[in-house]
Amino acid sequence: MKNLKGFIFVFTGAICFSVKAILIKLAYVHAVDAVTLLTLRMAFSLPFFVAVPFFYRQKESYQRATTQDWILIILLGILGYYVASIFDFWGLQYVTASFERLILFIYPTIVVLLSALFFKKPITKNIVIALLLTYLGIFIIFSNSSLKAQHNMLLGSAFIFVSAFTYAAYLVGSGKLIPKIGSVLFNTYAMIVSSIAVLIHFAIAQPSDLFHLTFEMYGYGFAIAIISTVIPTFLIAEGIHLIGPSKASIIASVGPVITILLGYLLLNEPITKMELLGASFVMSGVLFISYK
Repeated sequence: MKNLKGFIFVFTGAICFSVKAILIKLAYVHAVDAVTLLTLRMAFSLPFFVAVPFFYRQKESYQRATTQDWILIILLGILGYYVASIFDFWGLQYVTASFERLILFIYPTIVVLLSALFFKKPITKNIVIALLLTYLGIFIIFSNSSLKAQHNMLLGSAFIFVSAFTYAAYLVGSGKLIPKIGSVLFNTYAMIVSSIAVLIHFAIAQPSDLFHLTFEMYGYGFAIAIISTVIPTFLIAEGIHLIGPSKASIIASVGPVITILLGYLLLNEPITKMELLGASFVMSGVLFISYK
């Protein structure tokens, strides 16, 4: 029963995360800019994350965060959810939802490389094989003619890669804090910090009037906040708690598949044999490296 519950949580969370790129692409049809859309996402999700520390009761004994811990939480929150999110939203202006999801999906490989660089963790032969599979898959997809025809594809791909890199750096940096204060509270604090950073960005840039948008814009912002931010964040966290990260990573690999299918059905994004081949390489490499 515990495994089944964990499976349902992770599987549902992965689907919710996969819908994010689809919702963003649909919102862009209405000529909204990336900063405004991201601000709506954070503004709608912020009250839920602010409420968590008041209602959440830790099941295990964690330490209180020190001043140094709070400084690190602020830095990681800005890096992992503000910087990563804004580059993701910018990138989706130029690339398909399915390609965005596959580039983001390589973040475990970046975690391995950063861990080896900064913490001297060894890179085994199996990890090298996994890395080669992953980036060979990206190369195959990237060289596909239908993708190359997209306007500013290189720029969009670079933005998405920066998003994956900064999120991976956030995960590497969180390794010290999560055992100390718990994954739920750490993630909650990071989301609160990133939401404040996005609101400050919007206040400075002021790309639009946040209080005079169309009903559709508020709807997309609310959907991205609830369906693809709040719900999957806690579902996957609880799923990992129930079944462990290895099983969760395998289940979560359904994400890119769901995005590719939804992109085809809802956005009319083409699916070629070469893209499917590249996607299979990427998913195989990431699955292998995540499981290890």
